[in-house]
Amino acid sequence: MRRISELSCVTALIIAATAGASTAATALGPTASQLVDGVIVVAGNTCTWTNAKTSANPPSALSIDRNTINKPGGNLSCSGGITATLNNNPNVTFDDTAGTAAADVIDITGKQSFVSCRYKATNVLWNRDGTTRKYVNRAFTATKTSGSFLCPSSVTTAAGDASLLFR
Repeated sequence: MRRISELSCVTALIIAATAGASTAATALGPTASQLVDGVIVVAGNTCTWTNAKTSANPPSALSIDRNTINKPGGNLSCSGGITATLNNNPNVTFDDTAGTAAADVIDITGKQSFVSCRYKATNVLWNRDGTTRKYVNRAFTATKTSGSFLCPSSVTTAAGDASLLFR
């Protein structure tokens, strides 16, 4: 049962993330690459991806291409025997004056062994880290949309447990 709980936590945090790797963040202003990296650590499990494509550069509204996150086109990977799949292309808007970003919907499936859980979060809010293009999540709750009876009906992600790094 502990493993199912870890799966739920990782799934929720991946939802929060869909991101923020160890590469340096770029300063505010236009960037050239239209890429976003991600990392999240939960219950000793780490999920990461790099070089996911975006449709624009912040602060313009953009979408994140799930095909460049999920395998085989992307490199999303998790430790601890967990796999994850992003089911949508999240749309992200920015308010540079307030130093915030918002993702409309993040829909993700996490799987461990034979247990699969799908969760959806809406209106996920992020705070910019200083003058960089790194954004850290605010607390939010994701609701189960399908999956095993072993999956909790919802999972909450604490503030700061996920980040997005646009570059």
